[in-house]
Amino acid sequence: MKNITPLEFKNQIESDTNAVIIDCRTAIEWDEGIIENSILLDLYDAQGFMQESEKLDKNKNYYVYCKSGGRSVTACQVLESLGIKNTFNLLGGITSWQDKIVAPKN
Repeated sequence: MKNITPLEFKNQIESDTNAVIIDCRTAIEWDEGIIENSILLDLYDAQGFMQESEKLDKNKNYYVYCKSGGRSVTACQVLESLGIKNTFNLLGGITSWQDKIVAPKN
């Protein structure tokens, strides 16, 4: 797992043709806003998270985020335990993304 800043996350998902963006928050949090093109894999639904993660292409690059960056670390570790080599954790989660990318304060 590599921890990356919101700007690095943005630049990489825009240029990486092998990118898959995973939102590991709950469905309620998902409804509050997402990073475009992300898929929902709720980490709190442990069984569902594992079942869906096992179906993922191990050759893709996975960009993972949650609300503040804690759950996404765990999600990256789970993905790596399943043989996925390239995981990227968004430092500060979607909260940081919204502050730095969506509505930066000058």
